[in-house]
Amino acid sequence: MRVALFVTCVNDLLYPDTCRAVVRLLERLGVEVDFPEAQTCCGQPQFNTGYRHETEPLARHYAEVFAGYDYVVTPSGSCAAMVRDNYPRIAERAAAEGRDGDGGLAAAAAHAVPKTYELTEFLVDVLQVTDVGAYFPHTVAYHPSCHGLRMLGLGERPRKLLQAVKGLQLRELEGAEECCGFGGTFAVKNPDVSVAMGQDKVRHALDTGAGVLCGADNSCLMHLDGILRRDRSPLRTVHIAEILASTEEHPYWRAETGIVR
Repeated sequence: MRVALFVTCVNDLLYPDTCRAVVRLLERLGVEVDFPEAQTCCGQPQFNTGYRHETEPLARHYAEVFAGYDYVVTPSGSCAAMVRDNYPRIAERAAAEGRDGDGGLAAAAAHAVPKTYELTEFLVDVLQVTDVGAYFPHTVAYHPSCHGLRMLGLGERPRKLLQAVKGLQLRELEGAEECCGFGGTFAVKNPDVSVAMGQDKVRHALDTGAGVLCGADNSCLMHLDGILRRDRSPLRTVHIAEILASTEEHPYWRAETGIVR
């Protein structure tokens, strides 16, 4: 199979170690991963802010960049959901308003949607594996972010992967399915509400006694990590890819130092 990594803007700019973890993990499982350098934003910030027309060329570009691949894997539930759930909507609206005369947007959506996978669903559904040979000797609470939970329907996939990690103790998070409050531009437009929601999530995470709060979206983890750091909390946020990439021989993350390898 030909597999491409879609890193997303947030990961590319702020969390490159998550992207390296994805490559390390997939290559360990026998998957050859390509990184098309022409990839750009999926258009989610524009779409969520109401700039629907400006999203259309990004959807076309996404389809063009990843045209030669069987699968596109991304460590982001929100960006995967943008492609899978919103690209068809964008194409349908453009056609209804007479802006897709060449059918390009409809074709882009038709090609992009079925091949785009969030990391954990690619592991479980395509590779059909839950035990990836990971080792992570820490207590962990898992936060299922909204897009992965509600739009992609990831369900128990991330939890099954975490439960199979050697040394990991998974703690139950109260109110796990409640939003963390980030919501992309929501956090900018409604900062007080966003912070209050994040504080609720952090409080529940601290109540678990876990040392690590993990998730499948660094944007949500960034929001929660900001609250934790301002409160000088010892609880640390780690993307699930970094946990799954870690092995006894090559530990990817060390709680005592915060070092990512």
